[in-house]
Amino acid sequence: MTPLLDVQTLSKNYGQRIGCKDVSFDLYPGEVMGIVGESGSGKSTLLNCLAGHLEPDHGKVLFDTKTDGLKDTVTMSEPERRMLGRTDWAFVHQHARDGLRMSVSAGGNVGERLMAVGARHYGDIRAQATDWLGRVEIREDRIDDRPTAFSGGMQQRLQIARNLVTGPRLVFMDEPTGGLDVSVQARLLDMIRELVRDLGLSAIIVTHDLAVVRLLADRLMVMKDGHVVETGLTDQVLDDPQHSYSQLLVSSVLQV
Repeated sequence: MTPLLDVQTLSKNYGQRIGCKDVSFDLYPGEVMGIVGESGSGKSTLLNCLAGHLEPDHGKVLFDTKTDGLKDTVTMSEPERRMLGRTDWAFVHQHARDGLRMSVSAGGNVGERLMAVGARHYGDIRAQATDWLGRVEIREDRIDDRPTAFSGGMQQRLQIARNLVTGPRLVFMDEPTGGLDVSVQARLLDMIRELVRDLGLSAIIVTHDLAVVRLLADRLMVMKDGHVVETGLTDQVLDDPQHSYSQLLVSSVLQV
C-alpha cells in the first residue's frame, strides 16, 4: 500500500536550537498518528513543518496527491500548497479562534470553506453547513450566530466542521482538546473518534495528554529535544515503554 504521507529526515532549527531533527515516518490511509512530548520537545515544530506552516531546513514531506502520486510538499509552489490546504488537508488549531473567522456566522464559517473549493449555490452551501453543524452537535437554529456567542467547546466543534466539510484526506490537530473543561474534552474526543472512524480520515495529532492519544491514535511517536526517541503502536508504547523518557512520561513524572 502506498503511504498517504512519507516523511523523510525532516529537520528544523531555530539558530542554535533544534526544533526537530531527522524525523522520518510513513502515515497510511485511515491511520491516526499521535505525537507526544513535554513543552519544547519539538512536537509542534514538527506538526507545523508537516502542514506547511513552517519551512524545514532539510527533508521531504511526500504526499499522495492521487493525480501525480507522491509529491514533495516542501518544494511545492505556494499556490499548490494553499490549494492542498483547502482540499486534501485540514488543520485544527488548539485555540478555535485561530481557525475561525469570529466576525462571520457559524454557517458562514463552514460555507467559506466550501466556496474556497468552488461551491457557489447558496442553497446547497447552507444545506451542507446545516448538516455539518448537526454532525458536531450545534443546533440548526444557531447557524446564523457568530462564534463569539459560542462556548469554547462549541467553537472547537465549529472549527472541526469548517475543516471537515470539504472531505480532506489528512487532518493535522494541534492540542484539539487543550484548555477545555474535562467533561467538554470527553465529549469532543468521542466526537472526533466517531468522525475519524466514519469518514476514514488520516490524522496527525499533537497533544500533551496521553489519554487523548490512547483514545484516538493507532501509532505513537515520543519526542524529546527535537528527536523521536520512541515509536510504535500506541498501546505498546504506553503499556510497555522502552525508552527512559517514555517511561517518565507514562509514569507522569514529567509535566508535559
